[in-house]
Amino acid sequence: MTARAILVAAPRSGSGKTSVTIGLLRALARRGVRVRGAKSGPDYIDPGFHEAATGLPGVNLDSWAMAPSLLNALAKDASADAEVIIAESAMGLFDGIPAGPGRTGSGADLARLYGIPSLLVLDVSGQSTTAAAVAKGFATYDPAVRIAGVVLNRLGSERHRRLCAEAVEALGLPVVGAIQRNPDIIMPERHLGLVQASEHTGLNTFIDKMADMVEKSVDLEAVMALAEPLAPQAGNFAAALPPPGQRIALAQDTAFTFVYPHVAARWRAAGAEIVPFSPLADEAPPADCDTCWLPGGYPELHAGRLAAAENFRDGMAAFARQKPVHGECGGFMVLGEALEDADGTTHRMLGLLGHSTSFARRKMNLGYRQAHLLADCPLGPAGTRVRGHEFHYARITEPGNDAPLADMADGEGRPLGPAGARRGHVSGTFFHAIARDEAG
Repeated sequence: MTARAILVAAPRSGSGKTSVTIGLLRALARRGVRVRGAKSGPDYIDPGFHEAATGLPGVNLDSWAMAPSLLNALAKDASADAEVIIAESAMGLFDGIPAGPGRTGSGADLARLYGIPSLLVLDVSGQSTTAAAVAKGFATYDPAVRIAGVVLNRLGSERHRRLCAEAVEALGLPVVGAIQRNPDIIMPERHLGLVQASEHTGLNTFIDKMADMVEKSVDLEAVMALAEPLAPQAGNFAAALPPPGQRIALAQDTAFTFVYPHVAARWRAAGAEIVPFSPLADEAPPADCDTCWLPGGYPELHAGRLAAAENFRDGMAAFARQKPVHGECGGFMVLGEALEDADGTTHRMLGLLGHSTSFARRKMNLGYRQAHLLADCPLGPAGTRVRGHEFHYARITEPGNDAPLADMADGEGRPLGPAGARRGHVSGTFFHAIARDEAG
């Protein structure tokens, strides 16, 4: 099976492309189409909604963090297992970082690389025929990125739709959808973006509402006709993150959820077994595992329960005396001495590393990162170079005295200095690893 693909894009975040993507995915799945979602850039929340809408795992296709060979391999895997792929651009279609050709992390990179046509979602609230000027700019900005159709979003009336649609279609761009304003289908958000699919109460009902909206307001046959075959070049998984152990104890509940689908999938494909446990249920990592991984999430929302989870605390300490433990972002915060929540209450954490963090004294940290590992850890041996990103609002209030885990640089290679911490078998960092660097 070779899938056809289309990229849902927009001028900026907040234009409605996630709602349109999820609605398209569920609407096509209702028709019996084997459809999968994909996401450009370092987003670990949207793939969960994609999976909930289709029943098939989502996938990240990140042109900056993933070596071209890995990007091609993941795209080929996805296209071999689906009839249609609806890819969703991160931020605005052309938004990325200054990097080599095709390595900016933008949705446009995927459009160029794979010849994927783009479906442009335009939030036309507060404008009418000006929408055509925006659409024309997108259609002409880069000849290698083809805008194949337009969805008008947040329309106020039939007259509003007519004015926008006539102006856009006069450019030769088909308008394949026109969606009225509807506050009932706004995606719920919190400080890192969308509330995760696993936390959304009445998730299927909500997704069905978005599919109903799409079926009512978007010409599904026209969208399907715009999609083009996805035929990536040959690739391989040499740059994928190897499993950190044969049996991986993975913290998994509403406090620990940020695991990239492609990372877990490659661990399993390499023969590793992932054994979930719940810190919020006061569970310890199973003693017969050989590595423990605490992923990111929202531990600041559950800090009191985590502080009271004595079995979890004792089990983590016992595990760490003999076997590797690694924490990413939220997991890194929990490995430290203390966590101050948004209300200013300080909670005791595991104390396996010496730092303390605060969510009350917020500071946004966002961007691609390049890590050069200074010691062996579950991310790889010393000297390995790993690409990933940071996205958090917590800050370190007490640095502790642990050795740093990595030398860090931003996405453009500018040095950021030592980062993370390591002590004995325990390591952690705010950095979310996506893939090994080609050179590392």
